[in-house]
Amino acid sequence: MPDLLLELFSEEIPARMQRRAAEDLRKLVTDALVERGFLYEGAKAFATPRRLALHVAGLPPRGQDVREERKGPRVGAPEGAVQGFLKSAGLTSLDQASIVSDPKKGEFYVAVIERPGRETIEVLAEIIPAIVKSFPWPKSMRWGAASREPGSLRWVRPLHSIVASFGPETETPELVPFAIDGVEVGFTTRGHRFLAPQPIEVRRFADYLPALERAFVVLDADRRKDIILHDARDLAFARGLDLVEDEGLLEEVAGLVEWPVTLMGAFDERFLTIPPEVIRATIRANQKCFVLRSAPGPDGRERLANAFILVSNLVASDGGAAIVAGNERVVRARLSDAAFFWETDRKVRLEDRLPKLESIVFHEKLGTQASRVERIAALARALAPVVGADAALAERAARLAKADLVTEMVGEFPELQGLMGRYYAAEQGEDPAVAAAIEEHYKPLGPSDRVPSEPVSVAVALADKLDTLVGFWAIDEKPTGSKDPYALRRAALGVIRLILASEARLPLRAQIGAAAAGHGRDSDGFADDLLAFFADRLKVYLRDQGARHDLIDAVFALPGQDDLLMVVRRVEALGRFLDTEDGKNLLAGYRRAANILRIEEKKDGRAFDAAPDRALLSLPEETALADALQAAGAEAARAVAAEDFEGAMRALSTLRTPVDAFFDKVTVNAEDAGLRANRLALLNALRAATREVADFSRIGGEGR
Repeated sequence: MPDLLLELFSEEIPARMQRRAAEDLRKLVTDALVERGFLYEGAKAFATPRRLALHVAGLPPRGQDVREERKGPRVGAPEGAVQGFLKSAGLTSLDQASIVSDPKKGEFYVAVIERPGRETIEVLAEIIPAIVKSFPWPKSMRWGAASREPGSLRWVRPLHSIVASFGPETETPELVPFAIDGVEVGFTTRGHRFLAPQPIEVRRFADYLPALERAFVVLDADRRKDIILHDARDLAFARGLDLVEDEGLLEEVAGLVEWPVTLMGAFDERFLTIPPEVIRATIRANQKCFVLRSAPGPDGRERLANAFILVSNLVASDGGAAIVAGNERVVRARLSDAAFFWETDRKVRLEDRLPKLESIVFHEKLGTQASRVERIAALARALAPVVGADAALAERAARLAKADLVTEMVGEFPELQGLMGRYYAAEQGEDPAVAAAIEEHYKPLGPSDRVPSEPVSVAVALADKLDTLVGFWAIDEKPTGSKDPYALRRAALGVIRLILASEARLPLRAQIGAAAAGHGRDSDGFADDLLAFFADRLKVYLRDQGARHDLIDAVFALPGQDDLLMVVRRVEALGRFLDTEDGKNLLAGYRRAANILRIEEKKDGRAFDAAPDRALLSLPEETALADALQAAGAEAARAVAAEDFEGAMRALSTLRTPVDAFFDKVTVNAEDAGLRANRLALLNALRAATREVADFSRIGGEGR
């Protein structure tokens, strides 16, 4: 079976775009082929700094012939219908159609359309140029004289050449015949920019891969990552050090080189007095290098070593000495700057920096960072007793939490906000809980990030996130679709995780009101909407934990459900109950009762919400159900009031037997109107009893 080899060779592609671009190329080409009926055995895309490549294996040489019968109008139909049929079927007259008789519908026209399968290479010549011209780069450019022409090619960087060959392994493949804005398809590519710049002739993927290797290009990004990682570990081990692994940096560096060569550099040991996170940020951000750590000291703590790993794109004749020396000079200069920032920042106390926050606008409608700090401090103090924190320490931490935003270090490395505040707070003798909260109040930053456990940190983190959410809801700047510029979904998920991890009893409606008051606003207009947003985020979170989102709906449907910890506990208890036979049968009985009530209420135009009349209970099964409902309803209500949700479920489980017996022995729609109404009232009482724990109408099928 023939294969396709496609390479798009250009100037350097930004590392952050390469992996996505390779996947986009694979998907766009294979989807276009499948859409046209061309199936394949396998496809893999690759990216290096200067090329995107795609190999599609096992394509057919041509498409299948198509024979289609298209039904037309009846014989004698209006002329307009006939002409429309002829046009759609590609016929010139009715003589080219046949007439088919149907016993029920009479005679009608049928066109038999036969299309021979197209050559695969012709289809490729159509789809590849279209994909290249509309390729979804995050950013793209035009270049050269052609850039003045409307509709000219846009690519991430100037496109120099295209290889596109198609054919079986046993024959010489053909060029796919197309050109894009003057770039003709050929069999020529190039290797490493410096180590092998000469043209390389390639015909098929089996030749392409080894040809690039000989020309100092490792095509597969994952293999480049593997080479870098293992060589870096080996270099570190040879010096008695450990590599501080960094997946994000590894991915980026693999996108900067086609022939990775790892080297080790060093810096002055005096720089190790700088916080290790600063050293790592400096070396990572400015030089794209990995840091190393030494063996644990007498105190058992690991420390950074005064060495780093760099990745070169060259096999240097001097073994890389000049490259290492150049990187060491830059690292030395950068660390000197960092040391200066560290020493300068430590001379000013955090509270003395607070006036500068007046000049930083958080949002034009929400004021400055200084006003935000005041709101967060008040909220943190109010929240402290709820999470078991010292109120004075929570307020102190909240007041200092944003002070490091105006330090030199955070100005240079914004990703160190919070962390540097912790260092400076510890330096000036703040309580350890205050220092920890300054760093941790941003957490959790994502679903995999650590959740703070210290009460002061929890109080400030909750206050920070609630102020953000309430503020943006108050000015109607909510997430829409996939757009969430202020990371409000992340903030809501952070509140949820903080509440659940700390087991805090925190009714959200009251907290939303308190936060809104800090903004000088009334929350009545948006509190319900914000609570619904929390419910949606809770569904996402619990679904990821394996819970059913319909059970969350069933609990949230009850009035006043804004205590997330209690919602989760009720959902968990409900889930366990519905996994039992009693739970499944009661749910089935509830649904049967609800369906009967819905039909009869619609028929009669009224609800059967009066209490059942015991004098009209004529059958023992009716009496048994009425007694069970009265007892179970009262017990479930008592258990819910005591927050004993397992007990509430046990109370409901006692209804299974009387409900089953009722439906087995009792005719609900009795001929006697009074008897019928009373039995419907009994079913309504069943519906009401289940609402003590959840709205069973919101519960879907198993595993929903």
